[in-house]
Amino acid sequence: MLPTMASYEVLVVEDEEDIAIPLVRTLEREGYAVASVSSGEEAIARVAGEMPAVVILDLGLPDMDGLDVCRQLRGGGYEGGIIMVTARGGELDRVVGLDVGADDYLSKPFGLAELLARVRALLRRNARTDETSVTTASGLKIDVPSRRVTLEGVEIALTAKEFDVLALLAAHRDHVVSRDTLMNQVWDENWFGSTKTLDVTIGRLRGKLEAAGAMERVVAIRGVGFRLETGG
Repeated sequence: MLPTMASYEVLVVEDEEDIAIPLVRTLEREGYAVASVSSGEEAIARVAGEMPAVVILDLGLPDMDGLDVCRQLRGGGYEGGIIMVTARGGELDRVVGLDVGADDYLSKPFGLAELLARVRALLRRNARTDETSVTTASGLKIDVPSRRVTLEGVEIALTAKEFDVLALLAAHRDHVVSRDTLMNQVWDENWFGSTKTLDVTIGRLRGKLEAAGAMERVVAIRGVGFRLETGG
């Protein structure tokens, strides 16, 4: 059985009260435990102490850029969901946000129903504990119940999306997984952004596997999708 929503904490990082207050009230009505802060430094401290399940992060904070907050959260080992919220609507801004570790991106103004759907989608993916774990021939272990990836006992820190992509590719290793399948199963039907987010996530995943010395490679099959292979 999955945890109840009340067992999930959502951290709202937003300095504009006219946005933060209705957002907090809406989340609380949905049954979430909600905390709210108005600065980047407060957000970093709160995540370090409480490890919320999801962070809803505004990029236009008074003390520091939300991109820097996201970068520091990931650098500090936070593996929960991060949804960036911003008035910056350009594709470049979305790609940069995803590149520093965000899982999702919403442009202002946004509907509360859509944001709630994004939160639920992140929690569903992070709460799946019934899939089979995978250990590759080279010793890369993808432990789905704990959502940890290790190589020779050393953990490779991945974001939620990076883990989901790797787990799906590993479950079909040596076979091509189509772009549509990856988008539908990792981002699901609530994702309305560019599919370039998949390429950004794949790029980060490749870099982390290579930096850890893993023999696995995510190979692009032009016009089709991606395949996880073990190199020589």
